[in-house]
Amino acid sequence: MSKEDSKKALKELGAKIVHQVKKGNNPEIVFPLRNLSNIIYDKKSKTLKLGTKTGTRSFFNVAHSKKFLQTVEVASVIKDKLLDSGKHSSLRDVFYMVKRTIPGTKVNLVDEQVESDKAIEDLEVMTGLSREDMHVEANKNGSVAGKVVIEDRGDTIDWSKMGSGGWSIPSNVEELKFKKVEAKYVLYMEKAATWNRLNEDRYWQKHDAIILASQGQTTRGIRRLLQRLYEEYNLPIYVLADSDVYGAYIYSVIKYGSIALSHASDRLTIPSVKYVGVTMDDVEKYDLKKHLIKLDEKDYARIKQVSEYEWFKDNKDWQRQFKMMKELKGKVEIQALSSKDLSFISEVYLPNKIKNKEFLD
Repeated sequence: MSKEDSKKALKELGAKIVHQVKKGNNPEIVFPLRNLSNIIYDKKSKTLKLGTKTGTRSFFNVAHSKKFLQTVEVASVIKDKLLDSGKHSSLRDVFYMVKRTIPGTKVNLVDEQVESDKAIEDLEVMTGLSREDMHVEANKNGSVAGKVVIEDRGDTIDWSKMGSGGWSIPSNVEELKFKKVEAKYVLYMEKAATWNRLNEDRYWQKHDAIILASQGQTTRGIRRLLQRLYEEYNLPIYVLADSDVYGAYIYSVIKYGSIALSHASDRLTIPSVKYVGVTMDDVEKYDLKKHLIKLDEKDYARIKQVSEYEWFKDNKDWQRQFKMMKELKGKVEIQALSSKDLSFISEVYLPNKIKNKEFLD
């Protein structure tokens, strides 16, 4: 949305509250619930979406009043300090802008950043705005390399000439303009260490690929960048992760969406994404049993939870992987492949897997 559309949406939210106050009513905010009970797996689009259940947050309710104030204060800061000025700010900055003691009390409006972060997410579902529409950005968390040239707020950046660190991916990629994209596919990986190996081996240059990484769970900016490369250039997206339930979940978030951000699925998910990461079959194929890491109680509980998600429970290939994890009583990290040779992953493993289309879907 444009800056003016964003300001209008927040003004309308404020106007409703003012109208309630003038009528002598208990001011309240109505919002879609963002919990598992209100998440629907749309089999047609293969994405997670918000259901129709709503909740209310009223001012004269002791259990709601603080969160009500947090939501209104964050909305005010975004409208007055960011949108009106045309400037952008980080999630951390927004937290500090709303952090203060409520006059006449010993109560802080927010104590932890998670409170202001949740208020921003609530504003997204209430108004239909994205965090980026509200000029709020997260910290940079990710690296990318490839034969791609972009324009970012007037600066021309060549991803093939960014050295050992690659280009640092911002949280807001909506304003990026692609000037040149030469690639056959995009390879996303959960670990920066793996990205460093592929970048040093010039994997992206040898195989006409774009390599992209985060640290653990992928960020919104990375997910949106992946989606743009898929939608605008029809590039296949492959996910490289550890052979454990957490790697499976990272893949599923990119493919189907996440429970926490189901309201943003349309601009973050890629239903056609394929998993090219380490599997339990690779343990046998590449003799990695000595690199198995024993599962603990949390691993077993998480396997049970994830395997029962609607988007996984009828998938025979993934159910087989979960079963093998339990049978072998272990998990394997990507780095186990380095035991074969330091560049085994870039020179043998990935080229063969992608060439032979050994994917999980």
